[in-house]
Amino acid sequence: MRKILVITAMLFAALQTAQAGKKIVVDLSEQEAYAYEDGRLLFHGWISTGKPGRRTPTGRFRVLEKELRHVSSKYPEPHGGARMDYMLRLTDYGVAMHLGYVPNYPASHGCIRMENGFAQKMYNWASVGTPVIIRGYPPRHVDRPISRNAPRVARRSSSSHGGFVGNDPLRLLSSVPGKSASVKKPAKKSLTRKKRKRYPAQKMTENEKPVTPLGMLKG
Repeated sequence: MRKILVITAMLFAALQTAQAGKKIVVDLSEQEAYAYEDGRLLFHGWISTGKPGRRTPTGRFRVLEKELRHVSSKYPEPHGGARMDYMLRLTDYGVAMHLGYVPNYPASHGCIRMENGFAQKMYNWASVGTPVIIRGYPPRHVDRPISRNAPRVARRSSSSHGGFVGNDPLRLLSSVPGKSASVKKPAKKSLTRKKRKRYPAQKMTENEKPVTPLGMLKG
C-alpha cells in the first residue's frame, strides 16, 4: 500500500511539473494555436499551416529565436524577401510562427501563420525556450466565421477551396511598429446637386399670342 502511495505521489508530481510553465499547442486539424501557462489556457487564435506538398511538421519543438521584424531568406523562392514579422523560430530549416495572411485552409510553405492581433500577443507572451507541440492532420478547409481580432478581413470565393476569409494583407504591415500600409482612399463623390439656371418669364404682346384654329375662323 505504501509503494502505491509513493508511486501515485511521484506520478502526480511529474504531472504537475509537466504542466508548469508556458506551452504552445498547435492543432493542425482545427487550424488553431493555444497558449497555456501552468496548465491553464490563456488565449488562442486562428492559424494557417503548410499546404499540400509543404506540410508543417508535427512533433515537439521549442522557440529557438524571436525576431520582431524578420525577412525570409528563402521565400519567395529563390532569393527570399517575404515579410515574417513577430517571428518565433521553431527549427533550423525554416519553420516558424509569424504574422501572416490567414485564410480558412492551410496555405503556407510550412510555417505557421498567425492572424493579426494573435501574432502580436503570442510574440509578447512566448519566450525563447517555450515548448511548442504540433499535432493533428490539416484539413482541406475549416469552417469558421470572419476573423475575430483583425481590424479588417478579405473575402473571396474559390472553386477549389470554397469561400474563405482572413486578415486583409494590406493591414498586416500597419501592425508592425514603425510601419504603415500605403492604401489610397477612394475619392468621395459630391452629393450636391447642380443648380439650374432660371430665366425670367417674358410677357407676350397681343400680336405675339398664338392663333388658335377657332380664332382663325372668327377673324
